[in-house]
Amino acid sequence: MAHQEVQQELFVDQYTLGLVGPDQEWAGTVADGGTIETYTPPGCWGPMITPDFRGGHEVTRPIRVEGATVGDAIALRIRDVSVTSMATSTGSMAEREGAFGDDPFVDHRCPECGTKWPESVVEGTGEDAIKCVECGANASSFGFEYGYTVAFDDDHEVGITLDGDAAHELATDAANVMDIPENSRQHPILLYEPDEMPGTLGRLRPFIGNVGTTPPVTLPDSHNAGDFGQFLVGAEHDYGVETQEDLEARTDGHMDVPEVRAGATLICPVKIDGGGVYVGDLHANQGDGELSLHTTDVSGTVRMDVEVIEGLELDGPLLLPNEADLPFISRPYSDEERESGRELAADHSVDLEEDMGPIQVIGSGETVNDATQNAFDRASSLLEMSEGEVRSRCTFTGGVQIGRLPGVVQLDLLAPMAVLEDRGIAHLVREQYDL
Repeated sequence: MAHQEVQQELFVDQYTLGLVGPDQEWAGTVADGGTIETYTPPGCWGPMITPDFRGGHEVTRPIRVEGATVGDAIALRIRDVSVTSMATSTGSMAEREGAFGDDPFVDHRCPECGTKWPESVVEGTGEDAIKCVECGANASSFGFEYGYTVAFDDDHEVGITLDGDAAHELATDAANVMDIPENSRQHPILLYEPDEMPGTLGRLRPFIGNVGTTPPVTLPDSHNAGDFGQFLVGAEHDYGVETQEDLEARTDGHMDVPEVRAGATLICPVKIDGGGVYVGDLHANQGDGELSLHTTDVSGTVRMDVEVIEGLELDGPLLLPNEADLPFISRPYSDEERESGRELAADHSVDLEEDMGPIQVIGSGETVNDATQNAFDRASSLLEMSEGEVRSRCTFTGGVQIGRLPGVVQLDLLAPMAVLEDRGIAHLVREQYDL
């Protein structure tokens, strides 16, 4: 990756073919303190059904941040997340036998002629619409086990699921309705026209499902996490890894945490010089856990400011959500609570540790328990506390939330600001929560 001119504001609308890693071409270089704006295509379903993709998402090319070196961190202040699609299709998936090798998200092959990662064309609509250029067979690895199509209102505040006729009408103009960007290479999932549970109304709250920094090894973008990454262990395709330890190179960009939305700050590890920030997999909404493994993938724009945090060695991301998104016992103390705490401390002759700030440590692993242990390990390292102290603080002033099943979590706690000062992130916490 060559050095590029530093820009105060950088717009990115170029994407990878489903991969993240140090061999990807830079999108450009943004100044420390500068602003990134991205325009991204839908994440999961489009790349999943497009057989020449190497991963399950279509994310931006990596962005170099001026001055970021290995061992630093990059804070991303998410200013805006805007949906530009007017509809999408989603649901739970069914794998198509013969259309993949080790991994249906990565190891695509035509079930008829055997071409690996075949080029494809669209003929008509429905789950048979994606054809191998070489032989004309249905080359997609996925269909719907249970699927539905959602149309959004003009303000992207609510969405409603459609019946068969309405879903088919949108499928005939799928790319325009989903606002697939010019430089995108995916087939739009609206082509599949699923029509289950028509007439269901849902609230929208857009967020970024896959955002972070580049790992030092090439990974399928959807597998840059400890749970999806398990599919790579022992896989015989080009992106397989040999051992569980090889997954420690991940940066956990693929979180699917709904709180990674406008107003939040995400702090990401730097594992290659320049950081390699990338963005993708915008969702119109999602319940905690992403229980059908997929949600409402959309095109949209993201605007965020960047700041290099020197010497903050992280293994995975930290999240500072909007205060409204914090669990009740993890929120900053009110003036009244602090005063009550001082009185209680005086009554019992103990010094009050009142200067505290909320943080969420992201953990990932094969299961929720593994992800939680990963978060304990990361929090212990960050805060230089024993696991027992971390567990205790999380129980008394925090908790654990599920971002995605089977294995992405947010570990909440109120951390002593003196420790956060020492780690160089207290100013971010104070700014985030007006402390």
